[in-house]
Amino acid sequence: MPNAAHHVCRLRRAASALAAVVVLALTAPAAPAADVPPPLGWPQFRGPWGNGHAVPSGSAESIGLPLQWSESRNVAWKTAIPHRGWCTPVVLDGRVWLTTATPDGHEFFAIGVDAASGKVFFNERLFRAAEPEPLGNRVNSYASPSPVIEPGRVYVHFGSYGTACLDASTGKVLWERGDLPCRHYRGPASSPILFEDLLILSMDGVDVQYVTALDKRTGRTVWRTDRSVEWDDLDADGKPIREGDFRKAFCTPLVVRAGGRTQMVSLGAKAAYAYDPRTGKELWRVRHPGHSSAPMPVADDERVYVCTGHGRTQLLAIRLDGRGDVTDTHVAWTHPDDVPLTASPILADGLLYMVSDGGAVTCLEAATGKPLWRERISGNYAASALYGDGRLYFFSQQRTATVMEAGRTARVLATNRLEDGFMASPAVAGKALFLRTKTHLYRIEG
Repeated sequence: MPNAAHHVCRLRRAASALAAVVVLALTAPAAPAADVPPPLGWPQFRGPWGNGHAVPSGSAESIGLPLQWSESRNVAWKTAIPHRGWCTPVVLDGRVWLTTATPDGHEFFAIGVDAASGKVFFNERLFRAAEPEPLGNRVNSYASPSPVIEPGRVYVHFGSYGTACLDASTGKVLWERGDLPCRHYRGPASSPILFEDLLILSMDGVDVQYVTALDKRTGRTVWRTDRSVEWDDLDADGKPIREGDFRKAFCTPLVVRAGGRTQMVSLGAKAAYAYDPRTGKELWRVRHPGHSSAPMPVADDERVYVCTGHGRTQLLAIRLDGRGDVTDTHVAWTHPDDVPLTASPILADGLLYMVSDGGAVTCLEAATGKPLWRERISGNYAASALYGDGRLYFFSQQRTATVMEAGRTARVLATNRLEDGFMASPAVAGKALFLRTKTHLYRIEG
């Protein structure tokens, strides 16, 4: 019996260590040290570190991601997903969660899928909207914000249409909010993030623009900070501002640890901001001429790289040690060409990669902004790229997925094709890719 008791204690310690690794993956900084453990799942939009990496930055580990696939090759399973939604699937503890909504925006659903078999185990309507605002375009959906997951809980967000915390095992609603105002005008898209005990949301609409943090255990509002930008009646080119687009943003924030502090970089219309994620206090801002920014920032130890959105589209490299308005002092460099409006960039080994909406892939030196190469690949792009095994994965709206070698020269390794195109960004768990097309969810594995 003493041996059995000792064995139980060892199992409990192992379980505690495993839980600690999962929590670390969920709260790790954007530019982690190479000794951060590899992820056990894909807990949020852009993965464990919010940067699109399947392994930690600086790690040379190869995890065996598939290079080639098709409808008849390396597909472990394929599951139809009803209605319409562009959110990234999140994966943890053998389960995949995603959201969808009716195309007219009246009903909003959470879906749970068994990661091993592809079987749907949960498909429930969470919210209804009697009079949803029309999207006004074919780019967005009513279920574009990605869920975020941690052991035991999954958080789903549909912007002002509703936010809920579900039990990750049963799907039971633990709390919900439907009282966070925002006229998204063209639909919600910014994904929530978890930081410590907070669920942080970005609400940049045509009427109000703010970031807010909820207690992840109860859903209670902990802080709310309005954007501090000063609005005027003219856009960057001196033209009268039309109602709507010029005050919007769709960007998911990024928490980084740099300059001796933890800061959350968040893109709004006309400015990039950094906040203290614990209190919502604004730390610095950089004014820019763009609006409707969607790409999530990426960062290293010194700079954060942001895409300004529509209007005068630019890529800005901003030093992270500023305070107050640092527009004139902390922009290290700018790049104006082939900057994406939708897909988030990738930063790896000192190189910055981005794919424009029209399919131009550009590689820049992150420290200087020096262009190294530009390669045209097939298709139009809304999904954010993935980095793993020394490769870059790009997923087009026209069904093709292009795999390139990461490095200082351009080299295409493979071009893959499925039956429908991609709006959602990819997810990784173990050696498997979880890919959501416009109609299906796939598990791709060699």
